[in-house]
Amino acid sequence: MLNESEKFDFRPIGLAIKEARVNQGLTREQVGSIIKIAPRYLTNIENQGQQPSLHVLYELVTLLNVSLDSFFLSKSNDKVKSTKRRQIDNILDNLTEEELYIVKDVLDAIFVNSKNNTNKNH
Repeated sequence: MLNESEKFDFRPIGLAIKEARVNQGLTREQVGSIIKIAPRYLTNIENQGQQPSLHVLYELVTLLNVSLDSFFLSKSNDKVKSTKRRQIDNILDNLTEEELYIVKDVLDAIFVNSKNNTNKNH
């Protein structure tokens, strides 16, 4: 059990929620309306690190596709998916096969470019 001085710092999770909300182009009012909370409550979660109820936390991370793994699990765990990776996975899940071929070609080009730049710098 954590004592009062070891309380969990929720601010990084609040900032991740805010970043995901902004990246999706949603206002606090819109998110509040969707999950039935006051926008001020969301402001406190995002900016002050207020710990929401488990239900509200679940609703927020589900709606905004935020991964909590990296906040609770060891960084050495290779199976932990970051929020950005989960958001990209969500986008990829909604693409057609043709669109996935395009994404694959773009990723291949990025990888080749990155590898070439690494070789030039050595």
